Amino acid sequence: MAASNQTVGSAIVINQCFSPVYLWSVDALVSPQQTLFPGDNYTETFRRDQKTGGVAIKITTVPDGLYESAPQTVFAYNLVDSCVWYDLSDVFGDPFSGEVVEILPANPAIYWGNGVPPAGSQVRTRPAEEDIILFLC
Repeated sequence: MAASNQTVGSAIVINQCFSPVYLWSVDALVSPQQTLFPGDNYTETFRRDQKTGGVAIKITTVPDGLYESAPQTVFAYNLVDSCVWYDLSDVFGDPFSGEVVEILPANPAIYWGNGVPPAGSQVRTRPAEEDIILFLC
C-alpha cells in the first residue's frame, strides 16, 4: 500500500468524442454515474481498495450502460507501493470502435487506432506519482 506521505498521481479520462460518455469508478463499491460531455474530463487520485485491491474505471457510450451490459472500455489500475499497474480492455463489445483510444504515458504504447484492443497484454506500470491519461476519440 502507498505510504500516507507519498505523493500519488491521478487517473484521468478526457472525452474528445463528439458525444457524451458515461463513467463509473468501481472498486468494492460502484460510484454514481458520471457524464462526460465533449471536452470534459474526469480525474481521480490513485487509491487502493482494501477489499479488491484495484479500481476499474468503466466507460460506456450510453446512459446506464454499466447496468445494461452495454459495451464497456475498462481503464483499470492497482496502486502497489510506489507503482501503479494499469491496463485497458473492452468487455461486451467495443464502444469506441472506429475511434482512437490512447493512454499516455505508456511504454510500450497503448494505442488503439480503430478503437478496438489489439491481441496481447495491455498491462503497464508507472511510478505512482505520475498521472496516467486516457484519451477517448
